[in-house]
Amino acid sequence: MTLPDPTRAEALARLDAFAPRMGHRYAARRNHDHGPGCHLDVSGLSPWIRPRLLTEQEVVARAVAAHGSAAEKFVQEVVWRSYFKGWMEQRPAIWHAYRSGLAADLAAAARDPDLAARIEAAETGRTGIGCMDAWARELRETGYLHNHARMWFASIWIFTLGLPWRVGADLFLRHLIDGCPSSNTLGWRWVAGLHTRGKAYEATAENIARFTGGRHSPDPSQLAQGITPLDHTEPEGLPRPHLPPPGPAPDPRLPALLLITAEDACPEDFGLSAHDIRGAVTLAAAPLRSARPVADRVLAFEVGALADAAARAGIPAQPMSAGDAPALVAAARSCGARQIVTPHVPQGPLRDWLDDAAPALEAEGLSLRHWMRDWDRAFWPQATAGFFKVRERVPRTLAALGIEIRD
Repeated sequence: MTLPDPTRAEALARLDAFAPRMGHRYAARRNHDHGPGCHLDVSGLSPWIRPRLLTEQEVVARAVAAHGSAAEKFVQEVVWRSYFKGWMEQRPAIWHAYRSGLAADLAAAARDPDLAARIEAAETGRTGIGCMDAWARELRETGYLHNHARMWFASIWIFTLGLPWRVGADLFLRHLIDGCPSSNTLGWRWVAGLHTRGKAYEATAENIARFTGGRHSPDPSQLAQGITPLDHTEPEGLPRPHLPPPGPAPDPRLPALLLITAEDACPEDFGLSAHDIRGAVTLAAAPLRSARPVADRVLAFEVGALADAAARAGIPAQPMSAGDAPALVAAARSCGARQIVTPHVPQGPLRDWLDDAAPALEAEGLSLRHWMRDWDRAFWPQATAGFFKVRERVPRTLAALGIEIRD
């Protein structure tokens, strides 16, 4: 299947096309999965929102301008993404536990041929459960799944097939173009009963048949029933939320190297002309998503998004892959930079790498400095518990950002 065009121009065109459907129609039809090439009742904007070729704020502003309070459901779905990011920012230990737990799960599979075979069957669409196998193929062939299908898939993976949830999350992160470390990890934890303790998501034959329009009608006996949440597997519970203070902001007085990443591919939003930008680097980080191979379409979309971001920033940029701290230092030194500036990088594999690279940068007198978006400053501190408290505050949070919801 053709790779979506990884440009802001394409994102804006798709936003224009979907804007008339962001209101009552979206609320009524969003849960229906019509299959590959037919996802017409959801926006399909997530591949562009994920690297912020479109920002959450501009998408929400467009929905509210077009539909007012009728866009409530659409707005909430966008805010879910910010909630998950803020939740993970306040509990980075959950991200690190996922990574270490995944390594342990993969090591266990390497020692257990039966487990390895069952994982491979689920990943390649050979479980014998028709809907599950179809979703596995769609994921690998298109880099996308409807949100409802993602929940069904995760539930069947965990409770029917009895497979390690982290390996399933890794499958998604390797193949989803819109794969977000926080949303993906916490979405799988939510299904498993680890995010909201005592509550897991059960995939039922009736629900699948209803919301796929009968395309998939699994025999109820094929699916686990009366599932038990996995919260007992983490007896230590959840860490207390703590949002660390933002790191140092870019200093306009210091010569800078602009670091462009797929965590925020609209660097032009941060007033680059007010800074002494001496050079730029695009940092490809998709290979860091997993120790296993990341899908070619995921890698290609990131490279295209970075090239588009660099072109819009108007600064010639050197392509680089995350993982080589000396190369980043050399790029900064070659243009006379004394700081490396970038939009904030949230918890995830790129943040891990930048944290690891920080001593090498500091040893060369280079500071890594971040811009923060007002959107993130507004929503992330609210993500201390469940989503519904955040949802209640959405109207006044948006109003503080200059987006007034009217009937």
